[in-house]
Amino acid sequence: MRYLVMHYNTAADDATAVNAPPPDMAFMAKMGKYMEEERAAGVLLGGEGVHPSAQGARVSFAGGKRSVTDGPFTEAKEVIAGFAIIEAASLADAVEAVTRFAAVFEPGPKPNIEIRRIFEMADFGHA
Repeated sequence: MRYLVMHYNTAADDATAVNAPPPDMAFMAKMGKYMEEERAAGVLLGGEGVHPSAQGARVSFAGGKRSVTDGPFTEAKEVIAGFAIIEAASLADAVEAVTRFAAVFEPGPKPNIEIRRIFEMADFGHA
């Protein structure tokens, strides 16, 4: 089964990230090692970090019209900082995978993470 994994920053962290320096090389090396190991194990299918919401937009549609709201999204308590698509046999296995991901952030604070199963054609029965 495939799962979408999203990790979040607080809105305050997102706002600070606009002018923040890039992560240090030690963290980047640790993250790169984690990603290589998870890819080699067949768990990580893809994933990336995303720029702060100040550099994004939200698009909504109502009454046949499009509305675009430029970031930052200060009304949000949390904003997506990155995502991954992983392969796991169960939700419990997906939780274990994101636990390994969170360990990359030690000794600092760990991110909040949401896991959602991705629909497959077989989920619809008639497919």
